[in-house]
Amino acid sequence: MQQALLPLSKRREKRQLLVENKVSFQGPESILSVYDTYRAASRVGLDAEQLLYCGMVKGRKIMHDLHQEQGQVFLPHESYVMPPGEYVEIDFPEANEKRPTTCLTIEIPKDRIEFLSERMRDITRLDTLEHDWQYQPHVIHTHHTGETQQLLERLVTLFTNNVPDKEILVDLGVTELIIRMLRQQGRDVLLNACRYTPDTNGVVAVLALITQNISQPLDIDMLCKKSCMSRSKLYVEFKKQLGCSPGEYQQQSRLKIAAAAIQNGTSVTEACYRVGFNDLSHFSRRFTQRYGCVPSRYHSTK
Repeated sequence: MQQALLPLSKRREKRQLLVENKVSFQGPESILSVYDTYRAASRVGLDAEQLLYCGMVKGRKIMHDLHQEQGQVFLPHESYVMPPGEYVEIDFPEANEKRPTTCLTIEIPKDRIEFLSERMRDITRLDTLEHDWQYQPHVIHTHHTGETQQLLERLVTLFTNNVPDKEILVDLGVTELIIRMLRQQGRDVLLNACRYTPDTNGVVAVLALITQNISQPLDIDMLCKKSCMSRSKLYVEFKKQLGCSPGEYQQQSRLKIAAAAIQNGTSVTEACYRVGFNDLSHFSRRFTQRYGCVPSRYHSTK
């Protein structure tokens, strides 16, 4: 994402504030803003009149909202979505003149999100779960997928450059970003059902089984039996509702558990084998692809 941004030297030329500089780019029904923070600061307020989709580019922040007792560390390759009317306070523990902390926000009108929610209702449903793709206005903080990272990078390029068909392409990119956000909320509904009502439907039952046996090899025949579906039907339904295959979901879950363990002081080797990886090099490659840094570096960024 870093390479697609307006060069730092140019952003410095536009700099207006001592602590932080903001450069904005207008798109159709959306605004991209790039923030560079040049000095360590704490409890800097940020409010959102419209939905703000935030992505870290460089450095780290600590986000304090009204719903969490402790601040949340916000790192590159993560998304932090603020609903309309939300207010947060932000710490910048590492920002300095030579290495500013950089993040971006994309401001999206609420009615655009509601329009796409309506379209999602016509396309697919989460079997028997009371979720109709209505946008749920709460903070979302999650590690995003490689596809979302690529989408954000593409949007930055489109917003900041005069490319052919710019408005149409920006509009399509923002639409995809909203759909990914709504999909994430639908995924959260499934995962919540997995914890509390694992017999809700076949896909939820499979999620529960994978979670309970996270370090074990994936037994597709057992998953098919548990879901009462054929192999092909299971893959279609799982992909439709989770956006990935059962094997991909298991790997994502393993990496998430390993990352939390490393953050809490577990060695990289122990975290690797604890979650079911059999090869440390393979684990390191997968971890780096997902988190943007090697496992040992991930520990030091927290």
